[in-house]
Formats: sequence, C-alpha cells, structure tokens
Amino acid sequence: MSIETTPSSAPDPEWERLGADYLNGEASVEKQTMSVDLMGDIPLTPTWTKTRSGWKSRAAVGRVNTVRGFRKWLRRQVSEHGHASQIGRGIRRAALWVQGTEGAQVTAARHEVQQAQRDYKAAKWAHDRRLVPGKEKDKRRREMEDAFGDSVSAMSKYRSAQRDARMRRAVRGVAVLTPIAGIEGVGLHLLGAPGGLAATAATLAAFTLIGRRTTAGELYTDRDAKIGDGDRMTDDMVNRVYRSAKVIGADDVVKLLSPCTLTADGSAWEVRLELPDGIPSSKALGATAQLANGFGVSVQQVSQTKGEREDWLTLRVTLKVPFTGKPHKGPLLTAEKVNLWSPVPMAVSERGDTMAVEWFEKTALFGGEPGSGKSAAANNPLLSAAMDVSADLYLADGKGGFDLSPFEPIAQMIDTDGDPEQLLAILRHVWEEVLPGLKQTVKDHSVRKFSEALAAQDDRARFTILFIDEWASYMAAASQEQQKELERLLRLITQQGRAYAVIVICATQKPDSNAVPTGIRDILSTRWAGRCMTPEASDTILGKGRASAGYNAQRILKSQRGVGYLQTGETSEPVLTQSYFYTDEEVEVILRRACELRKAAGVLPVAAEPEVTILDHLIKAASATGRGVITRAELFAHLATVDTEYARVEEESDSAYNARVGRLLAAALDEQGVEVEPVKVPTADGGRSMGYRLEDLQGAR
Repeated sequence: MSIETTPSSAPDPEWERLGADYLNGEASVEKQTMSVDLMGDIPLTPTWTKTRSGWKSRAAVGRVNTVRGFRKWLRRQVSEHGHASQIGRGIRRAALWVQGTEGAQVTAARHEVQQAQRDYKAAKWAHDRRLVPGKEKDKRRREMEDAFGDSVSAMSKYRSAQRDARMRRAVRGVAVLTPIAGIEGVGLHLLGAPGGLAATAATLAAFTLIGRRTTAGELYTDRDAKIGDGDRMTDDMVNRVYRSAKVIGADDVVKLLSPCTLTADGSAWEVRLELPDGIPSSKALGATAQLANGFGVSVQQVSQTKGEREDWLTLRVTLKVPFTGKPHKGPLLTAEKVNLWSPVPMAVSERGDTMAVEWFEKTALFGGEPGSGKSAAANNPLLSAAMDVSADLYLADGKGGFDLSPFEPIAQMIDTDGDPEQLLAILRHVWEEVLPGLKQTVKDHSVRKFSEALAAQDDRARFTILFIDEWASYMAAASQEQQKELERLLRLITQQGRAYAVIVICATQKPDSNAVPTGIRDILSTRWAGRCMTPEASDTILGKGRASAGYNAQRILKSQRGVGYLQTGETSEPVLTQSYFYTDEEVEVILRRACELRKAAGVLPVAAEPEVTILDHLIKAASATGRGVITRAELFAHLATVDTEYARVEEESDSAYNARVGRLLAAALDEQGVEVEPVKVPTADGGRSMGYRLEDLQGAR
C-alpha cells in the first residue's frame, strides 16, 4: 500500500487558489445561518431523543405512563367519578332538561282548578239550601254562577299549561334525540355495525361530559386522598406523602416496583418502591411519623422494610393498629417435642408470617418496660428448650419472682431468690464443668464445633441454656468482688460457648447500660425490644441508631401486649412481631409434658424428679378404668399394689378392711391438703357404688 504525498518544496495548487482568492478579496467562505426562535415556538427536543436509545427510553416512559394512567382509571371507576356514574348523571341531567320547569306551572294551574272547584261546590251547597229568603237566594245564586265561571276559567288555563308543557318538552326531546338518532343512522349507513358502535360510544361520551361534575360540583382528584379516610393507596398518593415528609425533593419521583395492592386478608396496603438517586433508605426509615401523618394513620400502622438494595423499600400501611386483638396461641401446645437444631417459632409478624429463630450459635437479649410482654417473649425459647431432651437449663431470676419457678423440676441449676452467690455458683459450674466437657467432646471427634450430626453420634453433645433475668438486680446486690467475677464469667461463657451450643439469654425490664454490661450486650446477637420509655432505651436493646432508622420501640402502644421488634442477627433488620403467648396453666401443661419426655429419656435431674403423691395414684387408677370414674373397691385394689399398707390382712373382714383403708386414704389426702369427697359412681357391671370421678380428682390437683 503506497501513500502519495506532496513534497514540501513543491507548490500546492489548492492552497495557492485559496490564498489568491483571499489576497484578491474574493474568498468564498460558505456561511452557515441558524434560525433564531425569538418567540419560543420551536419545541425544545434534544437531538438524542431521535436516536435509537432515545426512542427506546421514550417508549419505556410511555409504557410506564400508560400503566399508571390505566391504574388511575381503574381506581376512578369504583368512585362517584367513574365513567358509569358520569354517564348516569349525564342521562339524568338530560332527562331533567327535557322535562324542564313547566311542571311547576302545570302544578300551579291544577291547584287553581282544585281551589275553584272547592269554591264552586261550597257556593252551590249554600245556594241549594231551601229555607233561605228570596233576596239571599238570589245573592247566593250569583255567587254560585261566579264560582262556576272561575272554575271553567281555571280549567282552561290548566289545559293550556299542559299543552304548552307537552309542546316544549317535545321540542327539547327532539333536540336531544335528533343528534343521537342522526349519529346512529350515519354510523350504521356508512360503516354498518362498527359505525353503530362508534356512534353509541360518541353518545355515551357526550353524556359522560355532561355528567363530569358530581352533584356537589366536584371533579375527580386523588390529590388529597388518605388511607385513614378510607381511600385507596395510589402511586400519586405515595409520591405526595414522600414529598410532604421531605424524604424526596419536590421534583423527585418515587418509582414503584410493584402496584399498590391490598393484602389477601384485606388488612393492609403494600407496595415495593425505589427511591431516587442520592436518597438513602435510612432517610425514609427515619421519617415514619411524617409518613403516617401524610397517610392519615397512626405511626404504628406504617412499616417500612429495607430491600435487597439501598434504594429499595417495601412500604406497608395497615388499615388499623396491628396486634391489638387477642394474642397468638403458640405451637408448643400441640407439639410432641422440639428440636433446637431446627428453627424455633417465636412470634408472628404484622404480615402474619411465622418468625422462627435458629438458636445454635446464637445468644439473645430480651428487654422492655414492665408490662410490655418481655416475660411472655422470653418464655418461647425457654419452653422450646424444655421440650428438647438434649438441652440442659441453667436459670437465674434476679428479681426473685415466680416466673421461673415452674421450670424448677427440669432445670439443672436454678436460682429464684436473686442471690448473687447462687448465680456465681451457676456460672462457675457452666464455666468450669459444663464448657470443658463440651470442648472435650468436640476434641474427641476431631471436629471444629458442634453440629446436629455430632449430637446424633454422642449423647454428651447437648445444648446448654443459660438464662439470666434482671442482671442489674444481681449486680446491685453483689459486692464489688462478686460483680467483677460475675461479669468475667458471663463474658467468657458468652464468647466461648457459642461454638459449643451454649445459648446465653439475658432479659431486663430496664434497658440501660447497667442492665447488661456493654461488652456482653454487644455480642448478644438476637434481640427483642418490647415497649420502652425512650428511644435511647430502644437503642440499648436493638443497637445504636435503630430508633432514628424507624425501629423505635417507644412507639409501641400499651394495648399491644407481647409486641416488640425482633432482630434475629447482627446484620438483619428488626421486624415488628407479637410473641406467642402461653397462660400459666398452659406453661404447666407444657412443662409437665417436658418432664415426662425427659424422664422417659433418662435425663431428668435426679433431685428434681417430682414426688408421686397419693392424688397422683388416684388419678392414674381412675384413668385406667376407662370410664372416667373409679369405685372404692377398685381404688383399694390399686393402692394395695403400690403400698403394702393398703393390702388386706389375713382374716380381715370386708367391712374392717374397707374401714381401715378408708381411714388411711383420708389421712393421706388430708396430709397433702386435698379435699375430694366420694360420690356414687357407676360400676363395671352396671350397678352403682361409692367412688371418685376422674374430673374431681384432676380438679383437686
């Protein structure tokens, strides 16, 4: 490939021509003129919009606007501004115009006719009276004739008013129907059936235009719509509320990733949205109160959840304050057993989803002011652990109450007196005996940490539940040396026990820096924050900055018992939930079942094995009959197999035996403090005898 060039010494013909023209003043310079739009009539359309990507972008915008317009049209149809309502109003208004105001004139003329006829009848009755003098008779005859003339005149006016009204209405009716008939005829003549349909559509459009305004003169607008007033959530409403809350600017637009839909149960409006560029989700999460004001609801009804991206949010607005009804019954009432290696149901979210927590390698902090439902929430992991025979419970109650007393039969160690020395003994036992044994188990199997497979191979691989309620109370009652040792042991157990299935759970009614030491609180992963007095107390449980990000437990109402923000991990977002609730009677039933499971598995603490009382023997014997009752003879026979003292002595008569054993049974029941009277019950052969009903025995427990 060769390139031809002109030597620098050689003349350039083109350059010489241009230079000559310039020197001669005849330079031919092509001027490019541009039209000036002095009046601003030329549309400001950027050139890029005519490119392929520009057309694609405009098509996308058009598609979005079309979808939004269609949604707006659908929302409009169910209101009095819908096209069906407008057509109806247009037809009614056209009919009223055709009818006109002549009806009032006809009614007035008819009233005159009726009055004239009444006057004529009264005059005629007065004239027809016989005992009237001659002059008076003539006077009454003239009055009757005048009344008759007035009646005829009134009737004439009435008929004239009717004819005038019919004529005017006919003219107006023709004026209304002629265009309709003309359009229909032309449409059918030119295009046939499609033309007739088009003409009908044009007629309906005309009626729609006539009925555009409501009876009150209002036009359709959703500019001031609020969910609290019963209005539907719309894209315009969402944008208006986010602008008024100062989340987005006046010119910004929130992009809806999903339509505004009512949930399946009809309890809330939900929408997924995308924030404009440069606006973090934390700004929207911190404006919950302002958003609630814009939607016309309480702050408890607005919930925002951060999506997979920083600019994605899920907005939920409930139609009423959530969790104000009856608490949810927990699944442990019907569960045969629990496996802590699987997620344990803890609560129900405001969306109705079950919130389950995986407790392996987890620690927890439950907090909230008195009466917020903290104890009910903390009962869920404790009762679940009680139903797992592979879990050992170590419990301590700093406030010295009765919340943990029902767990005493199955707990390895328990303190319900708030004694720092007893808590110190529990922590030392876990640190010096339990944890080393768990570490040795892991070492024997040459694995790094506990697992469900290891638990299936070795019975020593057990869960350890360390629950401490009101740590601050223990610290207040402890000496300075005890405080240091308590904090040291709890920190070591919390830090090192996670890999060995040691679950540390702390609970407090006064969330502050003294409730649980900061160094320990920071490594408690699962958090539950019930109602708090201040946003700072809420942050103490959930973490710094959570309240300003929209997760403020201070906003929980007193009527929302057992409601709190559940955070299942260090990086997860809190979720407003209502914990499962178990009554005292249900707790006893669950723990009795747990005790039976542990006894059958051979892991029930020896010192904690419940004593079998005489009442227990009575209930067992009555249940064995299958009739729901037991006679005294059947009961005495059963007691003889339990204790030889109730057996018959040689040569003892029936009456003497019944009297002696009856006295023994009564004394045993009195010693136990049980009051149950024998009654007549049916026997196995159909007769009746003295005995006891099973329901009476169970009620005396």
